[in-house]
Amino acid sequence: MEIFLQQLVNGIVLGSIYSLVALGYTLVYGIMGLINFAHGDVVMIGAMVTLTVIRLLSGSGLPGPLVVLCGLGAAIPFCMMTGYLMERIAYRPLRNAPRLAPLITAIGVSILLQNVAMLIWGREYLSFPQLLPAHAFPFLGASISFIQILIVAGSGIMMACLSILIRKTRLGNAMRAASQNAEVATLMGVEVNSVISITFMLGSALAAVAGMMVSAYYGIAHYDMGFLLGLKAFTAAVLGGIGNMEGAMLGGLLLGIIESMGAGYLGTLTNGAMGSNYQDVFAFFVLILVLIFRPSGLLGERVGERP
Repeated sequence: MEIFLQQLVNGIVLGSIYSLVALGYTLVYGIMGLINFAHGDVVMIGAMVTLTVIRLLSGSGLPGPLVVLCGLGAAIPFCMMTGYLMERIAYRPLRNAPRLAPLITAIGVSILLQNVAMLIWGREYLSFPQLLPAHAFPFLGASISFIQILIVAGSGIMMACLSILIRKTRLGNAMRAASQNAEVATLMGVEVNSVISITFMLGSALAAVAGMMVSAYYGIAHYDMGFLLGLKAFTAAVLGGIGNMEGAMLGGLLLGIIESMGAGYLGTLTNGAMGSNYQDVFAFFVLILVLIFRPSGLLGERVGERP
């Protein structure tokens, strides 16, 4: 029972991160029908910028949590600008192009961001300093660290705020109108180009927070850390129903729990010989099953092909 509870806690923490990143995919796909495969690399940029600011403030004498907040405060606008430039330069000129063109462009943007990050921060792994409290709290036989609580609480607050923004504000109404029919929304006075740019920026802000969480949780950051994380978050979005906000949240949590449970119990059965080394297999096995048996995802609806 203790193993089950511990893996459940780990899965919820991991799933919270996946949910944040998956929301970025879902927001963009919901409006543009585009899978932005460069989104995972925006997560990486958020982690790298956060670490850069933390290193600059390492000798300032500020409290550790405040230093982390300063790093995050710099990473969020930086990532939002990155998302805006991606949409404005790479995707907007291809908005009416065949679907394959934006997809290939997204892969190209991903490779470009990775190489730019490698030139700026190098090939070495960057370590996240111990700035946050490291103590853990017992919970029904499991152990929950302060960072894990921070990740789950922070993710939940951000997802709740995003849900309120989408459903209760004028901007959210404009985003939902543009996702239904961009041409009709334009006739009704919605500035679709601005809405799409803001959507990219919102997704990039979530990616910046996720990048900080990942680097703080695992203690490292690397220039290609966003590639696999992005693929898993995309899997979570597909699992929940790509284009569905609640689906992205549910898919992220389920994927995190499936990965954690699979790795934990496989490692137990094989005395540690397997487990975490095969953790990534579970995510893509889930993706294959979803695409075969329910391509629309758990909360997605079957819709006609967009023109």
